[in-house]
Amino acid sequence: MTMDKVILGDNQFFAVNHLSDERSRAQAIRFKEDKAIIDVLDNARACGINTFMCTTHDRIYNICNYMREHKEEYKDFKFHPCMPYAHKYANAVTELGILGTLKAYIPGNILAVTGKAGLAFMRKDFPSLMELLIDAEMKMFDGLNTPVIFLQNVIVDLLLGLGMDDIFVAYAKYIKKKYNAEPGFITMNMPRMVDLCERLGIENPIICSSINKIGFRMSGSIEEYEEYLNSDRKFRPMAMQCLAAGALKPDEAMEYVTRFPKIESVLFGASSRAHIQQTKDLIIEGFARHQR
Repeated sequence: MTMDKVILGDNQFFAVNHLSDERSRAQAIRFKEDKAIIDVLDNARACGINTFMCTTHDRIYNICNYMREHKEEYKDFKFHPCMPYAHKYANAVTELGILGTLKAYIPGNILAVTGKAGLAFMRKDFPSLMELLIDAEMKMFDGLNTPVIFLQNVIVDLLLGLGMDDIFVAYAKYIKKKYNAEPGFITMNMPRMVDLCERLGIENPIICSSINKIGFRMSGSIEEYEEYLNSDRKFRPMAMQCLAAGALKPDEAMEYVTRFPKIESVLFGASSRAHIQQTKDLIIEGFARHQR
């Protein structure tokens, strides 16, 4: 499976800005209605971008419903879901409790599901719990194209720290078997994740990580990242946060990231058609220039 070179992300829709609270508030107001999000996705499609990488935020369910209702129009559109959306579960547990959260989010017969979850928890059968949560998160994407499904960095980096290697193997196997999709991993430590996947036998993994010229949210040195990106190690890197949350200008940011032909995709967030087109052009032209 070949990933698109340019992928649109969703941070701008849900008031995520790593440098500016004021900009976050402005984004929250602008994207209060679902139509504003759909308009941006349509602008991205008009610019030739047909892949949307998104969290499983509750509002994404509305976007998925819209695309199911207009299936022919969006037949070539792809989602790259990223899970879990930790804030959703944290808020639900606070409001509903653990059992109430299971009832709210896990599909299927409530007694059977909660019984299975309870039994898995008592046995410390974390892979079974993981499968239940994946199914819960993926329910909103029923009938839509999801060729890559990512595990969020909040979980990936926690599991890396805890040494719970079996979860990564179980995740990769389940995504392939149940959803006929490629498993992806988001991490703030690309080199360590590459090493781990090699050790666990997870072949040619898709690893999404911050890659930028100033080391923003990169765990490990820039030199170490560059060594891996210039190596013949078998992994498929996806670059995110290339603009370092606005600290870098688009032209210098994309000039840096596109010097690594090994990078398969670049993920970015933008909300205007002009900025989407400009960023896409910089990425495509940069790769073309460095691969001559």
